[in-house]
Amino acid sequence: MEHDLSKDDGTHHKVLQTSITYFQNNFKRMDYANYVKMKYPIGSGVTEAACKVMVKQRLCGSGMKWIIPNTENMFLLRGLVLTEGR
Repeated sequence: MEHDLSKDDGTHHKVLQTSITYFQNNFKRMDYANYVKMKYPIGSGVTEAACKVMVKQRLCGSGMKWIIPNTENMFLLRGLVLTEGR
């Protein structure tokens, strides 16, 4: 997609500056090669797997019905129980 920067109202500059600031502020956290060497999870797979275990398996049992306030409380407790070291 091409943009005509001659007609820019400052939006592109603001987006660019926001992006630059983000990278400047988070550069120290972006050493992915080192994190991989240390065997840290850098993808979303760990989080997605946790959601599957914590949410999907718990809510999608046969015949289960849930209302939102009850599920919020249940997930807080379930998260505590399933978190190692707690």
